[in-house]
Amino acid sequence: MSDVFVVIGTAIQIYTFVLLARVLMSWVPMITNRPLPLDNLLVKFLLDVTEPVLAPLRQVCVVGMIDLSPLVALIGLQILSGIIIGAA
Repeated sequence: MSDVFVVIGTAIQIYTFVLLARVLMSWVPMITNRPLPLDNLLVKFLLDVTEPVLAPLRQVCVVGMIDLSPLVALIGLQILSGIIIGAA
């Protein structure tokens, strides 16, 4: 049973890194003054993988012009990871 927890914990860690990459990617247009190239495979992958989690959170986690959904998602992933590690 602990092998299942290890696999789930690893998947959560990988998704956390993917989410962090998405956050960093969102800063690129502010630095370069160019829009993201949506035909880029990495950009498309990051958007496709993270948007199903961020879109519902975005409906309740936007304060003015600040989107807090990635922060809420990262905190949720850390809590979930702590629960799984505690159960293992």
